[in-house]
Amino acid sequence: MHIQKNISLKKYNTFRIDVRAKEFVEINSDEEIQSLILSGILNNKKFFILGGGSNVLFTENFDGIVIKINTKGKKKIKEDSEHIYLLVSAGEDWQNFVEYCLNNNYAGIENLSLIPGTVGAAPVQNIGAYGVELKDVFYELQAIEIESGKKVKFNKDDCEFSYRNSIFKNKLKNKYIILSVILKLNKHPKIKIEYGNIKQELEKSGIKNPGIKEISNAICNIRRNKLPDVEKIGSAGSFFKNPVVDNKTYFRLKNKFPEISAYKLPESKYKLAAGWLIEECGFKGKTIGNAGIYKDQALVIVNHGNANAKEIINVMKKVQKVVYEKFGVKLLPEVNIV
Repeated sequence: MHIQKNISLKKYNTFRIDVRAKEFVEINSDEEIQSLILSGILNNKKFFILGGGSNVLFTENFDGIVIKINTKGKKKIKEDSEHIYLLVSAGEDWQNFVEYCLNNNYAGIENLSLIPGTVGAAPVQNIGAYGVELKDVFYELQAIEIESGKKVKFNKDDCEFSYRNSIFKNKLKNKYIILSVILKLNKHPKIKIEYGNIKQELEKSGIKNPGIKEISNAICNIRRNKLPDVEKIGSAGSFFKNPVVDNKTYFRLKNKFPEISAYKLPESKYKLAAGWLIEECGFKGKTIGNAGIYKDQALVIVNHGNANAKEIINVMKKVQKVVYEKFGVKLLPEVNIV
């Protein structure tokens, strides 16, 4: 474990924002995490836990220590007739783990294909896509308390999962470092293809009875066609959350905008497609300075090469303002702004 000084974070965030960390350390084992905490280095010091850097916007140089989690490992810990339980280290790449599950016919996360990031960051954000959220397959996680160095287990209820949210983004923010996650996957797939364009993509390939690999391939094709390659264009994927509104608000909007895109939720609520709202306001493909909205997906703010964080924030605020003026709906960022 080697603490480096004055390190550029450009290659560690997919927005490719060139800011620097006063200190930077890469962690390769749970023991190194515990050693770092017990050493007292984090006492009275600003710190940031970094996974894949795919859901973060650094707005300025970080005057503290950035801790990059690189721990690796996955293993089966138990199984029954219906489920298999996998323990996965926090630093594992999420898409690599999805592919591992597909190759072993472990079902449940195929709809979460091609989401960038690490396994340890997945429960913090309660990642979700195409009708599935992490909480649907979550069983337990182990984390270490930063103040005491003690290891603590959290079950699903403990995590207080909600839409793109968990206790680790609120009450327990910066209180714990996630070490590993246990997921409860299905031996017998429960196919979900009603969300988005999955059915149409499968039909294009002539697939009528898809398995989990076919669903994953379809979703990967959809995502590649509408999301930028972060190796070529800086972005953090979907920048905004899909806003959830009550019945009254939805039908007011539906009456005024009959083509509005929305999904019905329990408890008389609707989830509006933020991308549709943004596109209707004319932002899709629009460039503002060195940043802008991606040409194929209005939910995505992009760095066209030399944007700084202020330019990204400027795009965010312009979109929020115009969408609110037109629809009376507030858009909230999904991305972690630091």
